[in-house]
Amino acid sequence: MSANRRDFLKIAGTSALTLLTPAVLLPAWAKEKIFPVGQLPNAVSPASALTAKRWAMAVDPSKCPPGCTDCIAACHAIHNVPAFGNPKDEIKWIWQAPFAAVFPVEAHAYQGQAVRNMRVPVFCNHCADPPCVRVCPTKATFQRPDGIVMMDYHRCIGCRLCMAACPYGARSMNFRDPRPFIGHINPDFPTRTKGVVEKCNFCEERLAKGLLPACVEACKQNALVFGDVENPRSEIRLLIEKRFNLRRKAHLGTAPQIYYIL
Repeated sequence: MSANRRDFLKIAGTSALTLLTPAVLLPAWAKEKIFPVGQLPNAVSPASALTAKRWAMAVDPSKCPPGCTDCIAACHAIHNVPAFGNPKDEIKWIWQAPFAAVFPVEAHAYQGQAVRNMRVPVFCNHCADPPCVRVCPTKATFQRPDGIVMMDYHRCIGCRLCMAACPYGARSMNFRDPRPFIGHINPDFPTRTKGVVEKCNFCEERLAKGLLPACVEACKQNALVFGDVENPRSEIRLLIEKRFNLRRKAHLGTAPQIYYIL
């Protein structure tokens, strides 16, 4: 073999190894944050990450002071949720609604005034059997083994089938470019683009760092309890076993994982 041929093969082999190595050691999406922050391969996941068999949230609306929106403000600030200033374009990860609107089947004419006036925090329910996942044609909506229903913003084509399938109205569509309507951009979480659907993600990027969801930390009244519902000794499990609770439209069979304590 000539020297020139040997040199050529060495250079070609080194170049091929250089091209392949980053894909093996760390995928490009992890380096460039193409997917939502926190969705990293096991090799780079922090040891302090919070884990569960099934994440769930318990909400005690009676503890929510009138007019308090601390949980909403914290969630929307951390996740770069835009404020368009009109209901038509509204993007919401957490919002409040009257009890009768959240639980129309349970509402009746003889409920006390306190229940009638109650405004209930509303989230994505991270259903155990999420219809949004089944209808998504690009798998932009998918479910993790721990129950969190995720969004891959780069796979979303804006077809809105997930919005049609969700019986809770928990998803919002960016009909406009959201970036100019974000007061202060959090560089640790990706912004979205026009034509992309988004929703609550149970703060999966914070769980990966060993932190509780932002809404839970922001609630001074401890109205929100987050934990592993399949752990019989967890705070949330003990709470929902002890106190009567409702789930939104549970009769639909989606098995929502937000429990409202009454």
